[in-house]
Amino acid sequence: MSLKKLTYMAAACLMISGPAFAEDAGLPKLSVNEQLRAKLPENIRASGKMVSVNSGSFPPYEIVTGASDVTGASAELTKAIGQILGVEITHATVGGLPALLSGINSGRFQYAEGPVGDFTSREGANDFVDYVQEFVVFAVEKGNPKGITTLDTACGHRIAVMAGGSAEKVIKAQAEKCTKDGKPALQVQSFTDQPTSILSVRSKRSDAFFSSQAPLTYFVSQANGQLELAGVGQKNGFDDLFQGAVLPKNSPLSPVLRDAIKELIDNGTYAAIMKKWGLENNMIKEPGINLAAQAGK
Repeated sequence: MSLKKLTYMAAACLMISGPAFAEDAGLPKLSVNEQLRAKLPENIRASGKMVSVNSGSFPPYEIVTGASDVTGASAELTKAIGQILGVEITHATVGGLPALLSGINSGRFQYAEGPVGDFTSREGANDFVDYVQEFVVFAVEKGNPKGITTLDTACGHRIAVMAGGSAEKVIKAQAEKCTKDGKPALQVQSFTDQPTSILSVRSKRSDAFFSSQAPLTYFVSQANGQLELAGVGQKNGFDDLFQGAVLPKNSPLSPVLRDAIKELIDNGTYAAIMKKWGLENNMIKEPGINLAAQAGK
């Protein structure tokens, strides 16, 4: 499932403005970790600069409003990483994941903070420094009147889903299972974009929207109290899903970035930022490199 694709159109019409994300993060004061800085590649130490590339808005992680104007949880984590490493990290935007990966692997950009989905099929060409875990959950009407919390409880209901993604495959398989098990039919409603899917639930044309937890957290926060999340933290037909920063394969920067994020976890900065942006349910205890491969062993 392309999470960037799911949220790109929505980012153009929805910006962080609601009270859910208005509180100050209360971030700890950070200083340069000279041991980590010494491990940076020589060219980065010499220039004192890095560029993190993105492929457009992915709220609440990355909200792009200009060529280099990026806000969101990832943008704040990037700033904190720069403070620990003693470098200035700026942002650049390209069109789509292929251009992002090409820019990184050609050396045009040092890395992408992301987070980008870590799949074993992608690890052959790139390293992933994973710092969040993703889940696929339901956005439902406030109070969850239909009681939809799992795939099994989705039987008998109208479930909105993004067309062409892995969530659609899972919910279609569940629809077949509902029928096979003699349960009420599950009606799959496929939509082309996230705003339409959310609107369908808000207008009660759908009973739930089945999609990725982090962007759903953002859109639910913008729904004026009409929606809530259900099935939070459950796998719902998926294996462990990790997301993180993307770097060239076997990059010497990968372990440095992992250790910088670990320091942010240890000193409370990571939790403060994640909670500020409503992402406390996507936090992990410790970052890692290529966790998808490790989870599959």
